[in-house]
Amino acid sequence: MIEIPSDLHPSLVPLVFLLGHWEGAGVAAPFGDAGEGSPAGEQCNFGQEVDFSHDGRDFLEYVSHTWVLDAEGKKVRPLESESGYWRVDEHRKVEVVMVRDQGVVEIWYGELADQKPQIDLVTDAVARTAASGPYSGGKRLYGYVKSDLMWVGEKATPEIELRPYMSAHLKKVVDPKEWAKDVVDLPDDGIAFFK
Repeated sequence: MIEIPSDLHPSLVPLVFLLGHWEGAGVAAPFGDAGEGSPAGEQCNFGQEVDFSHDGRDFLEYVSHTWVLDAEGKKVRPLESESGYWRVDEHRKVEVVMVRDQGVVEIWYGELADQKPQIDLVTDAVARTAASGPYSGGKRLYGYVKSDLMWVGEKATPEIELRPYMSAHLKKVVDPKEWAKDVVDLPDDGIAFFK
């Protein structure tokens, strides 16, 4: 069930399904001769943590961290980090400003699908530092599927056409403090609850 926080800016209600702390895993594909998108140009599994939060203003704050996983699912090294701000207008048009640790700043535009929690985004502008690798744009699809957050990303460089490079399946993680506020009326021994 999706709850709408009482202090959420009214314009953000269509994006409420994104709110929360998400964790999961995905696959990064090799991209380009230098292997951008995955280490050493090989496909790899990665772990991811994503936070979508709000402070009452008309945007969601977004932070994502990914790291390479070994065959046992343990963290090996950081893969990529990004942060940004998401807005939606009254016509369900979504805009995102995003900064990546690789020295890339992006502006994304897209829209919410009709009658389902799904967002298609395409880059509108890309700025890169001298240290960043080649990159000319991307596409992303985010969807809320059976209470999970799933996404797939595509990217392009001046030499390589748009193609998939990362995807992940994330589950919402709930802070136990959230549950604790709902159990204040339980009896101390817990047995009376079942009588």
